[in-house]
Amino acid sequence: MDEELRLRPVEEDDLPLVYRLTSDPVGSGEFGWFGWLDPGIFRRQWAENGLLGEDGGFLVVAKGAESAGFMNWRKHKTGTVSHCWEIGIALAPEVRGRGYGTHAHRLLVAYLFAHTPVNRIQATTETGNVAEQRALEKAGFTREGVMRGTGFRAGRWIDAVMYSLLRAEL
Repeated sequence: MDEELRLRPVEEDDLPLVYRLTSDPVGSGEFGWFGWLDPGIFRRQWAENGLLGEDGGFLVVAKGAESAGFMNWRKHKTGTVSHCWEIGIALAPEVRGRGYGTHAHRLLVAYLFAHTPVNRIQATTETGNVAEQRALEKAGFTREGVMRGTGFRAGRWIDAVMYSLLRAEL
């Protein structure tokens, strides 16, 4: 039986996967490795609020009983009284290339627009991360342009592509 992809809150048993996809060079992949993290950071945050808060959160990407990765979002201030959400994704290497990313982006967008009053959701990815760019475009995001020298990874400054989706475009 092919079970539907879904998002769900992070459970304690998911914490090793979250850490693996953020702090392990193999698990995080070519575009996600930014160095070692405090090994207890996610466990402490999970104990405090389940990795869900007013300024952002994490949800597990699940297919049946399989935890395939996570989606996250954080508040990005856009004006004196306004903000948007900036989202990200990390999928386990063994499930990449199956279309999970596109579907998970759509699920998170629907969730955030249904449960928060923001008008804009944005995502950035490295210019070389063509798979993520395709997933964002398939999920309905519009490519806005290249931000030069915006991120630092692997000892060098990198360019990123900005994508957005407005509430009216859903």
